[in-house]
Amino acid sequence: MNKNELYQELYQQVDALINDEPDIIANMANISALLFEHLPQVNWVGFYRLIKNELVLGPFQGKVACIRIPVGTGVCGNAVSQSITLRIADVHNFDGHIACDATTNSEIVIPVKLNNEVIAVLDLDSTAYENDQQGLEAIINLFENIMIKHGVIN
Repeated sequence: MNKNELYQELYQQVDALINDEPDIIANMANISALLFEHLPQVNWVGFYRLIKNELVLGPFQGKVACIRIPVGTGVCGNAVSQSITLRIADVHNFDGHIACDATTNSEIVIPVKLNNEVIAVLDLDSTAYENDQQGLEAIINLFENIMIKHGVIN
């Protein structure tokens, strides 16, 4: 299966898993588990929720992680402060990278937004030096739209 087919299948699986579920934490948990199970070379995937100007660990799969990250710190905090996806091909060359697992080589962090405001981020660490931004952003966009459909308020 090529990368496009993999992400199309993941998109459909995420849709089936969360479409009828209004609980944001349950949906974060299932998205994390699905991505961790199906994406090769991923060693950590999960969500950090934005609470009072800091990111707080949410549902994830992988080794233990930092519990709190100030906005503007590390890849996750910078993705929030800039309100953009940050795709870091080599975390060893990212000044301020927060290393939780020495085997991580690349990281992608995608903001989750409701009403144009960041409420969380999806953080994905990999032992490989690549990540698929487009496929992951499509999944997060689906997640955002389903949460809007259910009237989720952070």
